[in-house]
Amino acid sequence: MSVMSIGKICWVLMVVGWYVIRYPFERRAKRRRVERTARGRPETIRMLISLSGLGILPGIFVATGFPRFASYAPSPVQTALGIAAMVAALVLFRLTHKALGRMWSVSLDIREKHELVTSGIYRHVRHPMYTAFWTMALAQALLLPNLVAGLAGLVGFGTLYFLRVGPEEAMMESTFGDAWRDYRARTARLIPGIY
Repeated sequence: MSVMSIGKICWVLMVVGWYVIRYPFERRAKRRRVERTARGRPETIRMLISLSGLGILPGIFVATGFPRFASYAPSPVQTALGIAAMVAALVLFRLTHKALGRMWSVSLDIREKHELVTSGIYRHVRHPMYTAFWTMALAQALLLPNLVAGLAGLVGFGTLYFLRVGPEEAMMESTFGDAWRDYRARTARLIPGIY
């Protein structure tokens, strides 16, 4: 089996792992009433851009090899690093969902009886779900040796992140006030001790 095939298979496993982790939380979330949301056209566009980069473009490459002109021969070290990033991303993703529990939402929603989650992985990082997605995008760049499909996740998710994190933090501050401000002061946004 070629190194490229291993990378493609691992990317598919990462997507399946992501779905398996998220599915029960998504089902549960549909049963809880949303009190306030920041969903709308801008959020839909951000989500579609992220989906294109982390799902559609790499999925087309894995299935068809398109765009062939952007492909290159991967090294075993690159693929091994991609597998390590994939495992880290899925572990982070699971820890994030576990900590959020009933407060989880796919978008910018405040649910009925919403509580500020500051335990588990949230004790150290305010947005570990975004850390998981950045790590997933990095894994994709390493696993898929194609300059378009591989890097699409960093561009697609990066667009969502930079356009969404400000409004999300503003929503949390307006909902939780001083509790959010205290929490923000003692935690990193994505990486403990760095950012």
